[in-house]
Amino acid sequence: MKPLLLYLSICLLPLFAWAQNDKKEQVAEHLVLITLDGLRWQEVFGGAVDSMMQNEALVKSPEALMAKFSAPTPEAARKILMPWFWETLATEGQLYGNRWEGNKMNCANRFWFSYPGYNEILTGYSDPEIDSNAKKYNPNKTLLEYLNEMPAFAGKVAAFGSWDVFPYIINDERSGIPVNAGFRKAEDEYLTYKEQIINEMQDQVSGPWFNVRLDAFTHNYMLEYLKKHHPRVVYISYGETDDFAHDGRYDHYLISAHKTDQWIKEIWETLQSDPFYKDKTTMVITTDHGRGTSPMKEWKSHGTVYEGSDQIWAAAIGPNVPALGEVKTEQQLYQNQIAKTVVKLLGYDYQGDRYEAGQVIKSMLKL
Repeated sequence: MKPLLLYLSICLLPLFAWAQNDKKEQVAEHLVLITLDGLRWQEVFGGAVDSMMQNEALVKSPEALMAKFSAPTPEAARKILMPWFWETLATEGQLYGNRWEGNKMNCANRFWFSYPGYNEILTGYSDPEIDSNAKKYNPNKTLLEYLNEMPAFAGKVAAFGSWDVFPYIINDERSGIPVNAGFRKAEDEYLTYKEQIINEMQDQVSGPWFNVRLDAFTHNYMLEYLKKHHPRVVYISYGETDDFAHDGRYDHYLISAHKTDQWIKEIWETLQSDPFYKDKTTMVITTDHGRGTSPMKEWKSHGTVYEGSDQIWAAAIGPNVPALGEVKTEQQLYQNQIAKTVVKLLGYDYQGDRYEAGQVIKSMLKL
């Protein structure tokens, strides 16, 4: 028996090693989580809405906007609006939330606005105590804090946001996670030349809002930090789409969505050009809430009184994400599933802090 067992072990050892390597390839080493505030699924999956582009109450130059974003079909229109999403993400990754195909994703929280939505994304559960956008430190530990407490990720987690409430949502005081949000500047022992310029420009350029900076600052701060520090987990939240919508500017809302698509492309290409991240990093993209549909009053706003504000979407791309493209399977997913899924993509189990987190989206992982 012993010679036979020895023979079998020698024969099966390469197969066992292959299986172990194959299993290892199903886990990402690094992760980038991205949110686009208040961007509707209708534009993500259908492109710009002609009737809204032609509404002079929402648009300064309807003819110019139609020439830029209008197309004969929703499939063509969405590719014009968000080309990287539909040329790369839809080919190499996956997208959820096209309700026209019966693929539904909703907020589990009952408030349908930003702080409750970001809490749900980052903790995996809806907290009834998070019921406003007030600057109150989050009593819940986010997935970022959970990972930062692990030896493998300690000091290698960072967050960036355009909205000045993010230090409170992520609770930077308790978590110790660096959060560059609102009008905070890059602070480091050594600042790159670009970081110095961004710091100066942020003082010189006045944006339209008192509590949200323009996304160009957030994006470039994040990109410089990524290149310089090589964090293992990064969260970035773009805010312009929601704020321009509240201002009733459908033209600026569309331009911001298009611009952010190109910024996400830049992030992905930066990751893929860096040996530290290349083919080892997964990116998950989603939104904190939806918003109403036309007429203007409904589209400008969101919250429980505006139907459709709980309708959201999500996307993912990376070495351990099956290339499903636009998922058209009829199903119901929820925002509270993002957190556990994100952590699982890194190979770890996350249960939630004060409440139980939503279940993993199994189709988002190679199991």
